[in-house]
Formats: sequence, C-alpha cells, structure tokens
Amino acid sequence: MAGTAAGQEPADARPLEKGLKTGAIGFASSVVIGVASTAPGYSLAAVLGLVVAVEGVGVQAPAIFLVAFIPMVLVATAYKYLNKADPDAGTSFSWTTRAFGPNTGWITGWAIVVADIIVMANLAQIAGLYSFLLFGIDDPSTFAVTLIGVIWIAVMTYVCVIGIELNAKTQQWLLTAEIVTLAIFAVVALVRVWAGTAPPGAVNPELSWFSPFAIDSTSALTSGVLLAVFIYWGWDSLVCVNEETEDAENVPGKAAVVATLILLGIYVIVSTAAIAYGGPERLANDDTGDVLGILANSVFGSDLLGKIVIIAVLSSAAASTQTTILPTSRTALSMARSKAFPRRFAHIHQEHQTPDTATWWMGALSIIWYVGLTLVSEDILFDSIAALGLMIAFYYGMTGFACVWYFRRDLTKTARNFWLVGVAPLVGGIMLGAIFVKSCFDLGKADAGSTTYFGLGSPLVIGLGFLLLGPVLMLIWWGMGHREFWQRRREVADPRVLQEGVVAPEPAPV
Repeated sequence: MAGTAAGQEPADARPLEKGLKTGAIGFASSVVIGVASTAPGYSLAAVLGLVVAVEGVGVQAPAIFLVAFIPMVLVATAYKYLNKADPDAGTSFSWTTRAFGPNTGWITGWAIVVADIIVMANLAQIAGLYSFLLFGIDDPSTFAVTLIGVIWIAVMTYVCVIGIELNAKTQQWLLTAEIVTLAIFAVVALVRVWAGTAPPGAVNPELSWFSPFAIDSTSALTSGVLLAVFIYWGWDSLVCVNEETEDAENVPGKAAVVATLILLGIYVIVSTAAIAYGGPERLANDDTGDVLGILANSVFGSDLLGKIVIIAVLSSAAASTQTTILPTSRTALSMARSKAFPRRFAHIHQEHQTPDTATWWMGALSIIWYVGLTLVSEDILFDSIAALGLMIAFYYGMTGFACVWYFRRDLTKTARNFWLVGVAPLVGGIMLGAIFVKSCFDLGKADAGSTTYFGLGSPLVIGLGFLLLGPVLMLIWWGMGHREFWQRRREVADPRVLQEGVVAPEPAPV
C-alpha cells in the first residue's frame, strides 16, 4: 500500500513482485514458521525453572507467561497493520524507515540482523548437544558439539537457499514432532498427578496459578516477566517472508496474531503440567537449564520413552536455527534493495527465487560467530545470549511506535483504528521500552555476567556495544558515498489502507 511522504502527493505505484517467489506459502505454513521460530520446546525447558525460582512466583509461573504474552500480542497488531500498508521483507527496517526516517530504519534493521546472528550460536549449540543426547552420549566434547552445531547451521542454510516451500515443509515436520511430544508430556504428567502416581512434591493445579493478582510482589511479577517475555521472540519470522506468502498484505499479519496465541497455549499448558508433576521446589532448584529433560524419564517411566522430550528440544532448536536465517537474510535483502547495505545482498537466485547471497552470508557469519566465541570463551557466548533481550525489545518496541506514527492521521476515524492501530501498538511499545530500560539496569549489575567492564556487567556492555556498533557502521557506509538511502523522507500511511472494502494502492517506491 502506498506511503505518502510528508507534504507530498502519493508516489507512483510499483509492482509488489520484487524477485522472490510470490504465493509460495499459505496461512498455515506462515503460522508454522512463526511458532517454530521461537523454539518453544527449548525456550520453555531453559526458562521455566528460572521463572519458578523467582522469589514470590513459584506455581504462579503460568500467570507470568500470560502477562509476558501481552506486549507480544500488542506488537503483533502493529505488524498486522504495517504489513498491510507495506508488505516488504524488511518488515521493521522498512516500516520504521517510512515512519521515522532512514537513520532509525537502518539501526532497527541492524538490531534484527545482529540479534539473529547472535542467537544462532546458542541454537546451534543446543542442536549439537541434543544430537548426542538422543543417542545416549551424555558428555560429548566441546569440539564434537561445535562440529555438529556447525553442520546444523550449514544444512539449514542450504534448505533456506533451495526454496521457501521446502523450508515450510521442513518446518511442518519439525514443529509437528515438537508439539506432539510436548502435548504427550503434558497429558501424561497431569494424568499421573491427578491419579496420585506422581513423585513426592507433586501438586494439583489450581486456578490461582493463572492469575497475576495472586503474585504478592510487584517486583516478583516484573522479574518473572523480564525472564519470560523473550521466549515469545521469533514469531515475526513469518512476516519476513510476506513477499513469498499468499495475499501478502493480509495473511502474514493475521498469522502473526495466531502464532502468538498458539505459543501462549503451549507455554501455559506445558508449564502447568511440569510444575504440577515436578513441584515448584524441584524446578526452582534445577541448575541444568533443562527442566523438561530432567522430568521426562520420570514422567514416562522409561529412559527410552523419555527420549521423546529430547526429540522435542532437538527439533525445536533445529527448526529455530532454520527459521532464524529467514528474517536475517530477508532484512539484509530489503536493506540492500534500499541501498542501505551492499548491493550483493539483494541478489535473487534465478531458479529458487530466494535471496541466496544474503542467506549464505548470514549462515557463514553465524558459523564464524559461533566457532569464534567457542574458541575464545564460552562465557562470552553466554553473556551475548543474555544481552539479546536489549536488541529484541528495541526493534519490537520501535515497530509498535512506528505503527502509531505512520497511521497517525487515521487513528481517530474509527474505534477500530483508535484501539487496534493506535492504542494497542503504543502500549506494546511502551511496555517493551520499559523492559529495555529495566534490562539495562539488571544486566549492568556486577554479578549479571561472567565479568565486568568499566564497572558494568558484561551482558550490558555486549548488548549496548552491538546496538551502538550499528550507528558506527551506518556512518561508515554513508561516508563511503552511499547517500541515496538517506535522501528518503518520512512518510504517512495512505488513508485507503485502513478503509474496509477499499482496494488499497500498491507500495510506493523506496
């Protein structure tokens, strides 16, 4: 849909097709990509124990996941309407550029790329480790885990280059294995609790577990949400393939909202089952970072059956490794098309119709980052993972604000516009902005990471360091004579975009 530069008439329309394979995936595949991108099995296994351990939370962990869901679904509405206005693979980069101008757009795009590359190291390590655990090898060497992790990245990068349809089909198999496994785990655990065959410490679920008002301390609620909110991160991958989706203006936005709702259901149901079966004390004292793994054998009463949870976590990490490449490569593609990145990243494979150059580059950079940090220090690797929240909160929050500002002239025309296009994204953006500030405070504490720099915790230094590297690289690119992107002016949405029953115009030239 057309964007209008402030003070100007709408620019001429351009074709929606930009070289990628249009109409390759439908609504169901979009939802699958969005859910799989969050790695729900792994995310829950890694975070549930930490949330339960927060003083004052305990069995109220499901309520924490409900509250953490709020900013995500609010920002998902921003994605829905911004995608309707501009179905560009660069998503937040393209939208914040239109709303706030080139500088903000470039830094937002950078935050997406760097966050995805950093998290790839963690996902690859989990995929490598669980590949060994699946075959009963409990203590593989760091070299062996790293080697298998690199192979996972390489294979998934190749799948992404081959084509979006193969990518979507792969995701369907991986996600099906993951959700079926988690569902079986939850059902068996709850049945055993209600039948009285669960181990000592098990507790029967109560409705109060789902009420944030049952948490006595505001501090406990805030701390729990800070831990839980980022396990929803990743659903926006489905919007990054909007140019390859049927009905590009509408399907990705609707799929984004549905994907977040599915994630909410997974997290609330499985966390309830795990807490009921294992008991809050056992989960809170877990130091393995794999709550579901330590409960699996006990729940199923068999080491062999317990391996299905290992399959869930492995398929979760593998699926997320694949889908994390999608937003990285397509953001780079969009930035290159806009001449904000080197032109080579805009290359489209003639046969597969995928951004092959950007995809191979992002896979290679992920491997270099993973291997490099593993060789230098695994502590720094873990510190960088902890710092991810800053980049996530930044670009999600900016997307919420961009929606409000881009549609500002239309917000008071209808109640729907006011609440869904204005209030919801604004509140989501404010909540994520508050999370960003609180995370800076928490990550800056001396005991927040493996070491301190300038008296600040290493996760904060790494997180802000990566974000601030963006403006530096932007200035270098600008200084090298690439000025065309910075000639773009801020825009406002075409008023026809939000009108029901009106065929909206095509996107304006960038």
